[in-house]
Amino acid sequence: MRGWLLLLVAIVLELSGTVALKYSDGFSRLLPSILMFVLYLLSFSALNLAVKTIDVSIAYAVWSGLGTLLISIVGFMWFQEHVTPFKVLSIAIIIIGVICLNLANSAASKPVEAGADSQEQQVLMK
Repeated sequence: MRGWLLLLVAIVLELSGTVALKYSDGFSRLLPSILMFVLYLLSFSALNLAVKTIDVSIAYAVWSGLGTLLISIVGFMWFQEHVTPFKVLSIAIIIIGVICLNLANSAASKPVEAGADSQEQQVLMK
């Protein structure tokens, strides 16, 4: 549970860092530029702690997928970026990919049932 909370914190920090990136205006504004570096550093630190208890493939997929979704929403709503059907479809594909990775991870981590087939099942799972 702690890992997932740290992952959520990492996502919020990454989102905030990306907003600061937009406001830095190509590093021409000092405060947003400094904030961007600090927020990204904190985000990667939280992500680093999260992968102590969450598989790195899952943590990174969730971090990047939700980060992409959230910054897209911020871009559409806050920065008045254009919404196109292709952008919406692309974001949906990312979300579906994150869900599928989580489902695959859940299926792979289920214990093998004891019985006559258990050795064969274990060999097949490797």
